Amino acid sequence: MPKTLKALLPVLAATSWLLFGAVPATAQQDTALIAKGEYLARAGDCIACHTAREGKTFAGGLPMKTPFGTLYTSNITPDPQTGIGTWSSDQFFQMMHNGRFPDGGLVYPAMPFASYTKVTREDSDAIYAYLRSITPVKQPNRPHELTFPFNNRSLIIGWRTLFFTEGEFKPDPTKSAEWNRGAYLVEGLGHCGMCHTAINALGGSSESQAFEGGLIPMQNWYAPSLTQNKEAGLGDWTIEEITDYLRKGVSTRGAVYGPMAEVVYNSTQYLNDDDIRAMAVYLKGLAEGTSPEKPAKSLPSAESSLLLSLGKQIYDRECASCHGAVGLGMPPHYPPLAGNQSIQMVSAVNAIRMVLNGGYPPGTAGNPMPYGMPPFAHRLSDDEVAAVVTYIRTSWGNRGEPVSARQANELRAATLN
Repeated sequence: MPKTLKALLPVLAATSWLLFGAVPATAQQDTALIAKGEYLARAGDCIACHTAREGKTFAGGLPMKTPFGTLYTSNITPDPQTGIGTWSSDQFFQMMHNGRFPDGGLVYPAMPFASYTKVTREDSDAIYAYLRSITPVKQPNRPHELTFPFNNRSLIIGWRTLFFTEGEFKPDPTKSAEWNRGAYLVEGLGHCGMCHTAINALGGSSESQAFEGGLIPMQNWYAPSLTQNKEAGLGDWTIEEITDYLRKGVSTRGAVYGPMAEVVYNSTQYLNDDDIRAMAVYLKGLAEGTSPEKPAKSLPSAESSLLLSLGKQIYDRECASCHGAVGLGMPPHYPPLAGNQSIQMVSAVNAIRMVLNGGYPPGTAGNPMPYGMPPFAHRLSDDEVAAVVTYIRTSWGNRGEPVSARQANELRAATLN
């Protein structure tokens, strides 16, 4: 064999996979792990918090207003100076599982480690592999702007004592594998309880009140109860209606809006058929068998007559062309208002905000050109907003409570994000 050719053989052997398309096993494993991690990062909606508006993806800097001040999300790109480039997979899992930085420092609970503690080590490693594969961004983390004494991180110890239990997801052996997969996604990576469980004055929530709903602090949106069919409970919905809602952002029962629209846009629309169905099975089960709706309250006669008369005039003029004369809508693009749970919830915050600010479902693969609702804040007075919302909440068999002009006025200045 010629000497030159003999010398080239090792090189040819090492590079033959490039010439013929074969990929070494380790490279295939890495690619599969990174793809899995990207999928799981979407399931965890990491991009929503760790990407500032008009900022670099995952570079952090998004301000998160809380009753205690403003937190700024961190850079989770693999930049070694400002991101997680020097973190090991053990340290990343410690942060996910236990809410501690590599140096042992305490993470503020705006990061949902109380939910992520249920994420398996295997899934954490996949997310870590994905984040290590993305383009590093050198962007220093912005210091939090918290008021005294909440700027003292040692106070987090008290919060953790009261509201955090390190643990792992434990399947319910009495339930199906599909139900348990849904529970893992909803309770863990999806961290749905962060919004749909009431937050108390200390910024914590009770396990016993999980998914019972509450006002999202500083955002002026109400995250309804998922355990009661008279709110947003899905016990009476079909699995197809729930999966459409989570994947497309619209269904024959209603459309997502507000913060939930962002969740669908960034996260749930990307989940595969099995996982989105598993979530639907679990969510439906949260409200199955709950008590029937409470009887409708009658409005005071004289006052209600004027209020409803004005509300009907406004509805017929501004709303009926899309939502129909008797509130049946044209689903899924123009959701029905008659029988719509989100219209009848105890809190009227969301209904008032939709009239004031309007809104769009997210553009998704299943609904790429969503139909939106225009804002009416500039056209309707507080009295008119109260009248039309009251009319919608109490007409066509709806069982909502009346709305006051004061409620409308309080939400008129609410921020739009």
